[in-house]
Order: sequence, then structure tokens, then C-alpha cells
Amino acid sequence: MVLRHITIDAGDPYKLAQFWSAVTGWPMADGDVPGDDEVLLQAPAPVPGLLFIRVPEGKTVKNRVHLDWGPTERTRDHEVERILSLGGTIYEDHRVPDGRGWVTMRDPEGNEFCVERSEAERAG
Repeated sequence: MVLRHITIDAGDPYKLAQFWSAVTGWPMADGDVPGDDEVLLQAPAPVPGLLFIRVPEGKTVKNRVHLDWGPTERTRDHEVERILSLGGTIYEDHRVPDGRGWVTMRDPEGNEFCVERSEAERAG
């Protein structure tokens, strides 16, 4: 078995995929256009892609599964600020004075995800 996609329910798959494309730097699949019911972000192999599927109902409760992201080119705090500028919001801030911790954020449709410290920050 191979994990091909992580699927995220969305009210507007294209718009949500645009947000996540800006966050990750991953491109949308060729041919995906506004109004599509399914939009795929193509992750670099062997990482599974993010597949956004239109659903009629909005999000009403906390996610049972969420993604934890580790910055590769920025610090955790710089990444949080960058995601805020793209339309994300902070849900819970778990950063502590000694620099450890993470930030739980929400995408524009309210799906939770976490931004952890980068590998360099954890090593230092």
C-alpha cells in the first residue's frame, strides 16, 4: 500500500488549494480550475499530495486528524507570520518562553494544522 493523497473536505476546493499552494509551494495539478469539485496539490515524491474535495456542509467541529508542518527555510515564528499574511489564523499558541512549542493554526475554511519548530531550531 502507498499513501497517495491526504483528502480535505472544502466548500471551495480551488480557493482552498490556492491557499495551501502558497503555504507549501506545491503546484496544482494541470487542468484544475475555479469551480472544480476536486483539486489536487502535487507534492514532491514521496510525499502524498493534498486533494481538496467539495462537500456541501461546512466544518462544524475540531478536526480528528490534522497536519503538523515543520519549516524548512524559515523559523517557526517566521512561518507563522507568513501563513497569517496568506489568510491563515492562529487557533492556539503553544509557544513557550524557552523557544519550544508549536502554533495550532486554521486555514481559511477553519481546518486546523500545526506549525512546529524547524529542524535547525530543534537542533540548536
